[in-house]
Amino acid sequence: MTLVNKEKLQKLEEEAQQIRCLVIESLQSAGSGHTAGPLGMADIITAFYFHLLRHDPKNPEWPDRDRLVLSNGHICPALYAAMARTGYFSQDKLKTLRKFGSPLQGHPHREWLPGLETSSGPLGSGLSQAVGMALADRINEEQQEKFFYCLLSDGELNAGNTWEAAMLAAKERLYNLIAVVDRNSIQIDGYTEEIMPLEPLRDKWRNWNWHTLEVDGHNFEEFIKAVEQGQAVFNKPTVILAHTIPGRGVSEFERQYEWHGRTPDRKQVRQALKELRTLGGKIEE
Repeated sequence: MTLVNKEKLQKLEEEAQQIRCLVIESLQSAGSGHTAGPLGMADIITAFYFHLLRHDPKNPEWPDRDRLVLSNGHICPALYAAMARTGYFSQDKLKTLRKFGSPLQGHPHREWLPGLETSSGPLGSGLSQAVGMALADRINEEQQEKFFYCLLSDGELNAGNTWEAAMLAAKERLYNLIAVVDRNSIQIDGYTEEIMPLEPLRDKWRNWNWHTLEVDGHNFEEFIKAVEQGQAVFNKPTVILAHTIPGRGVSEFERQYEWHGRTPDRKQVRQALKELRTLGGKIEE
């Protein structure tokens, strides 16, 4: 297990705030995109790129890297920000989000950006892709064992393809597969429990023979321990239900499903950046 001391936790928290600011700035530059999900998942993406993930930004195709599949592709502004901060490309490129010809498309396009494992957009496909990768990896016995992570939204659990993948992963005992569900309880047209109720969600995954954990997605220590626990399971895949606050860090955006696919205007951008940079007024800007 990795050691996460107070100094490391503070650095992760600070990095997540930087990523949130970059998300807001890139959305402002794009003039379109999704706000709530990227802000809500910034902590989890930070935990992966700055602590958990075995990767090399200078060698994106390193064969022994871990694989991170982003199924909920609409939260890619947070992923792009983390990739820029870790050195996959210049941070200035974030200003090209959603621009014609940019490698930073509104939904990730693998062939345009080294470091992406999949192209995503149609929700419900990512877990199938991650399962396929984990199965294929068994064929190549010469490669060092790696972990396959899949980030997916709770809204896309409405798609049957997700559960087909879940069945196959359990059947094949893919112990090196860890799925993380962003349990933010919203989707584009409302709250998940009103659109298509998911509860009891933990029982569903457990009954499908997955090692199932439930955590606060904004608690770095809790989330990292959950991932490490999943890494130690050797007879089944693991799913982590990570409860997050959509729009995390900006009071006007938090928990409002309307901000799923909405972009802030100039006034809202200024207020959002002020809140993020001062931790909601706790520190001076």
